Amino acid sequence: MPPTISTINPSQGPTTGGTTVTLTGTGMTGSTAVRFASTNATSFTVNSATQITAVSPPRAAGAAAVIVVHPTGNSNSVTFTYVVATVPVVTSVAPSSGPTSGGTSVTLTGTGFTGATAVTFAGVPATSFVVNSATQITAVTPGGSAGAAVVAVTTPGGTSAPDSFFFYAAPPVLTSASPVQSPTAGGVVVTLTGSDLLNAGAVRFGITNATSFTVVSATQITATAPAGTGSSPITVITPGGTSNPVAFTYVAAPTLTALVPGSGPTSAGTVVTLIGTNLSTASAITFGGTAASFTVVSDTQITAVAPAGAAGPVTVTVTTAGGTGPGPTYTRVGAPGI
Repeated sequence: MPPTISTINPSQGPTTGGTTVTLTGTGMTGSTAVRFASTNATSFTVNSATQITAVSPPRAAGAAAVIVVHPTGNSNSVTFTYVVATVPVVTSVAPSSGPTSGGTSVTLTGTGFTGATAVTFAGVPATSFVVNSATQITAVTPGGSAGAAVVAVTTPGGTSAPDSFFFYAAPPVLTSASPVQSPTAGGVVVTLTGSDLLNAGAVRFGITNATSFTVVSATQITATAPAGTGSSPITVITPGGTSNPVAFTYVAAPTLTALVPGSGPTSAGTVVTLIGTNLSTASAITFGGTAASFTVVSDTQITAVAPAGAAGPVTVTVTTAGGTGPGPTYTRVGAPGI
């Protein structure tokens, strides 16, 4: 019974020949030849009763019927197409950079991509690739070392010249943020320090983009905090990926609800207890604009030493990471006359 061929892979190759094709089918044991139209294959190997590998001979461009010759008769034919092979040319890679971990889907643009058998980045095969047309391939980058990687496409016509590059970027790293707190309204300019921060595309406070940011150098970025609440770790996104988070917290504005005592002499030295909320990050206490020394007791209590001043009421204010909050008035009472 003659052999049968069900598939041929690949189904095309250059006119110069030399393409190894795999024929799958039945009854192939004992085959005596494989022919491409009227020309015998350069060589062939019967791998099993269901598979033969054969090397295409040179032939003019166009379709060639491939058959297997057997003592019991010739097989059915399958089509192998000869194409004029040209060396592929890669003209652009987009995007042109990505993380060293790989996984970036890139589009290669150029010419002569038909029948591509390999796409490599610095010699490492792409994780996967799809030939979209003779002028376009999409490929997924493998992992690589930081720096430039030559992108090459191999087809039956050869391998592209090393003219196009994909740049592997090391992942960004953050080591510190200063300051690490902001009022809920945002607006604080934060200095981020780390490494591999160039070409940052975003700075995020939690899931919210910074109001604005400036890449100062590979080790520093300044970013303006957006409005927010609670814990909002900061991350930086570059072509190398997303950085580790650094802690950043939004602090509610302070309030002062009571002063004990609410009055005292015009001289300095009266210890006043300030009662309110959100007081733990206090950085300044003033009595009518005059700074006072103070001790933070808790988030709801501060003790301050009233400074000297003229008789009369003055407003007491507290400044924290959450902003400045005015409180009740403190009244200085002059000494009685004699």
